[in-house]
Amino acid sequence: MPAMQFGMIGSGSWATALAKILTDNGNSINWWIRNTDTIAYMHKRRHNPRYVCSAFFNTTQLHLSDNIEEVVAKSDVVVIAVPSAFAEEVLKSLPANAFENKKIVSAIKGILPTNNLLLNDYLSQQFNVSLNNYFSVLGPCHAEEVASEKLSYLTFSGVQEEEAKQIASHFNTEYINTVANHDILGVQYAAVLKNIYALGAGIAHGLEYGDNFLSVYIANCSNEMEEFLKQIIWSHESADATKNINYNASVYLGDLLVTCYSLYSRNRTFGNMIGKGYSVTSAQLELNMVAEGYNASKCIHKANQTIKANIPIATTIYEILWEHLSAEEGFKKIEKLFV
Repeated sequence: MPAMQFGMIGSGSWATALAKILTDNGNSINWWIRNTDTIAYMHKRRHNPRYVCSAFFNTTQLHLSDNIEEVVAKSDVVVIAVPSAFAEEVLKSLPANAFENKKIVSAIKGILPTNNLLLNDYLSQQFNVSLNNYFSVLGPCHAEEVASEKLSYLTFSGVQEEEAKQIASHFNTEYINTVANHDILGVQYAAVLKNIYALGAGIAHGLEYGDNFLSVYIANCSNEMEEFLKQIIWSHESADATKNINYNASVYLGDLLVTCYSLYSRNRTFGNMIGKGYSVTSAQLELNMVAEGYNASKCIHKANQTIKANIPIATTIYEILWEHLSAEEGFKKIEKLFV
């Protein structure tokens, strides 16, 4: 296993879970945390005071800093694990050559909303990062189950699949199995879409639809997601790029299922509040964490104005969240779509 020095950007649930996986596998990490009080607490108490509090660390493996430039400079592989809505703000202080000769691993499950970009497109424009040096890590994998060391699977994607496997090897533990694939664009858009559909699953639960309906809903979401992924990949590459992709694999269908069903899913929880009559603002305040599906619904709606995939479920959820369509009326529309 080639030696790699990892850097972690972010201190939320997913960043903390990934840090636990890396350190449990014997890696030391450079970890950027914005809040100096959190850094002091972690040195003293050995766990994150706000997120995944049950994950304890050997602090000799942690090099904690509030200086993001220093963390990036000391790392060979930089894992970016902040909510998509905050990524540009976090990275904007870095010099243009900050990621030169670095491998970037995106743990972001959303689109950067300012210009509707995936992280790889933003890094290419702002930091000249080649797609050959860019990878993603995605589930299905909830941070809470990582903390309790329940067996989970992570998929590492990159156009350089062998390098993706090398990076993935540093995350293999007794409770984490890793998979590699080459579909770097498709897996990122799948992660965006599954959050939208999970938010819709929560709305359905809040409206008191049952499991029978939810199973049909998810089956149709899966079909719709495949349609969008094929269209978006064709628009970036060619039809041939989708030939060997199994859209029933864990990083596509598996992540969709767990995000729609799991009680750990913040998107499902957020949607449940909307279904019960909360306003978006009230639901955001109550949840007190970022539900990526909310902004994602607007980003996908905008992206689809160009590629024109047939995604009526995602479109209806966008209308509920952003155009004041009532949840009841929206799901009456969705009911009529199903096959």
